[in-house]
Order: sequence, then structure tokens, then C-alpha cells
Amino acid sequence: MAFETWIAFAAASALLLAMPGPTVLLVVSYALGHGWRAALPSVVGVTLGDLVAMSVSMAGLGALLLASADLYTALRWLGAAYLVYLGIQLWRARTDSDADGGGLASRDALRQRDMFRNAFAVTVLNPKAIVFFVAFVPQFLDPSRPVLQQSVIMIGTFVTLAGLNVLAYALCAVRARRAIESPRVQRAVNKVSGGLLIGAGAMTALAGKAQAHA
Repeated sequence: MAFETWIAFAAASALLLAMPGPTVLLVVSYALGHGWRAALPSVVGVTLGDLVAMSVSMAGLGALLLASADLYTALRWLGAAYLVYLGIQLWRARTDSDADGGGLASRDALRQRDMFRNAFAVTVLNPKAIVFFVAFVPQFLDPSRPVLQQSVIMIGTFVTLAGLNVLAYALCAVRARRAIESPRVQRAVNKVSGGLLIGAGAMTALAGKAQAHA
């Protein structure tokens, strides 16, 4: 891959990643509610989710989703339902300030596993992202060079930038958390974020209906 092409791909990817979506919202909510120990696993979950989504897209799943309306619809509804589920969970979530000290270590371990799983699932269960990779990546492929090598470079670049992007959002949220130590404020943040996730799930479902009737 030519250096100029890689720079163009990296710049385009960074601009796209800077626009926050449901995964960023989820990580920010976790960071605001529970701090670094809880937010870091979700950052890892998003990064690995992007790695899986982009890898399977490059392997052909994106083209399959484009060809199969039923498969795309099923994956979209699954992703939408999971967003709504997470929104409800976040709406009802307790903050660290609400919890007593008993069993704190075991609760932290469970919370970290849950946050990793949730962030990973939200990232992977996004058919639009997989289809987007199919449309986006080929624009930077040079047919005169080995495709596999170029694909590895672009996957590595995108995933690295995605991880740094969500990490930056988490860092800002953790710093902001210090200014909103009030449990009442943190609960309000959980409810707002939960409502936004529910809305994102609903919009995902409604967008599919609109496309079906177009």
C-alpha cells in the first residue's frame, strides 16, 4: 500500500470515527457512572468488536448482507433489540455511590465482564458498519498490489484508531465524573444515556421499515 493512500485512509477513518454513535455513548455512560475500572473493559470490547466486524466484512459477510435482505433485516433487528435492552438496563442501573461495600470485588468483576460483553455485542451487531466497510475499504485498495497485505494494514489502522477514539471519549468522561460526584447527577446521566440508547435502537428499527417501504 502506498504511503499516500494509507494516509488518506487513516484520515478518512479518523473523521468517521470522531462522530459518536451508540458504542461511544455506551462507553461514556459506563465511564461516567463507574470510572476507569468499569469503563476500560468496554473500551476493549468496542476495539475487539471493530476488529471482528471489519475482518468478517473483508472476508465477505458484508457482500452477503448486501445480497440477502432477510439476513440484513434479521441482524438489524437483533442489534436494535440489544440496544433497547441495554438502554433499559442503563436506565435502571445503580451508581457506585448507591452500592454498599459488601461483595464489592465480585460485583466489580461481574460488571467488567458485562460491560465488555455489551460493548462488544453492540459493535458487532451493527450490520450497517459491516456493509459500510465493504463500500468504504475498496476505495483505497490498489489492485496492482497484494490485497491481503493491504487488508491487514487497513484493518490494523482502523481498529487502532477506533480504540484510541473510544479511549479518548472514556478519558473525558472519567474526568467529567470527578465534577459530578453526586449520586443524583450520576443517576440522571444513566437515565439520559439509557433513553438515548433506547432511541437509537428504535431509530435503527424504524430506519429499516422506511427503507422497506421506499
